[in-house]
Amino acid sequence: MSKKIQAIRGMHDILPDRIPTWHRLEDTARRVLEGYGYSEIRTPVVEVTDLFKRSIGEVTDIVEKEMYTFPDRNDDSLSLRPEGTASCVRAAIEHGLLMQPQRLWYRGPMFRYERPQRGRYRQFHQIGVEVFGLEGPDIDLELMLMTARLWRELGLEGFRLEINSLGDAEERAAYRAELIAYLEAHVEQLDEDSCKRLHSNPLRVLDSKHPQTREIVAGAPSLLDHLGATSRAHLDHIRAGLERAGVDYQVNPRLVRGLDYYNRTVFEWITDELGAQGTVCAGGRYDGLVAQLGGRPTTAVGFAMGIERLVELLELSGAQDDPGIDAYLVALGERAQQEAPVLAERLRDTLPELRLVVHAGGGSFKSQFKRADKSGARYALILGEDEAERGVVGVKALREQIEQRELDFTALAALLAGTPA
Repeated sequence: MSKKIQAIRGMHDILPDRIPTWHRLEDTARRVLEGYGYSEIRTPVVEVTDLFKRSIGEVTDIVEKEMYTFPDRNDDSLSLRPEGTASCVRAAIEHGLLMQPQRLWYRGPMFRYERPQRGRYRQFHQIGVEVFGLEGPDIDLELMLMTARLWRELGLEGFRLEINSLGDAEERAAYRAELIAYLEAHVEQLDEDSCKRLHSNPLRVLDSKHPQTREIVAGAPSLLDHLGATSRAHLDHIRAGLERAGVDYQVNPRLVRGLDYYNRTVFEWITDELGAQGTVCAGGRYDGLVAQLGGRPTTAVGFAMGIERLVELLELSGAQDDPGIDAYLVALGERAQQEAPVLAERLRDTLPELRLVVHAGGGSFKSQFKRADKSGARYALILGEDEAERGVVGVKALREQIEQRELDFTALAALLAGTPA
């Protein structure tokens, strides 16, 4: 017997019973984002590897350990995208979108080879936003207020907003030197990964999850103490805006994010409902990345949110997102079977939102009716030879104790539209 083929570890099928919740999230996000004037962009899932090396940073875990990288037939190195920002920047440069400010959003799968666990998969999906050409803190604030609105629209509660500022390049360089000196004094107490990052990417040590390293980090100097007047004013504007809007937040001086390209604002929305994988949305400002990837200097800020984690939160909230089937049409007899598809199309023309299943595959009345009930439909529509001759349809309520009746097309359409016949 041949070996059973299954999905790759860390890559999951999304089955029909969960799709309505995905639709609810995606449709709500699209409506909120477009309501703020954001336009959708779609980019390839495969890019040249150098794009991510130059943007994310060669000494990050993503590039060193987690990317799916392979040579193509021309021996060019390609990678499945591990995140969406670099692709969005590449597309904006390539297609000349940066001649004016842009508010863009995207959704789709990302890929990282890491240990699968709750809320962390090797293929995962994100909704992301990137804004180009707007410099002030007002746009950073807009992203936070926009995500807060999305949580309200979805009915999700219990998020914690954490914010920080990484300052500009000079401020970060001064802090970097002080941080390295502090960590070198405690190097014997750092975990192995933090020792490797000590000189190549010391700010990432602040984000360590290792318990002993976290104790050392708790006493480290604060980047906030190294901010100049401009960077501090930028952060203060965002804080004041959040307070005026009634959005609770915490300043977390250890929040650095895992990618090299951030400067000034960084933020995360965090929940305690998902265990260790509590960050559901994260982002910040990355003013130097466009120039770093070959474009003209352009300010930029954005975020990405994990769809799988938000879907799980929606499911935990007990929301019922499956709208079900409105009606299941059964047909008995040659003429009725010929008339059934025509009737169904007339109903769909009249009621575009109608969820109607037409029985297919033949079978007795009993077997067809059994399928109608199993489908979860609210009504069974019964079309036999006699009904077809008289121009009526039998209607049997499957979820309520209502007497079966016969309706003409107009009355049937009114009933299915929600108007009592």
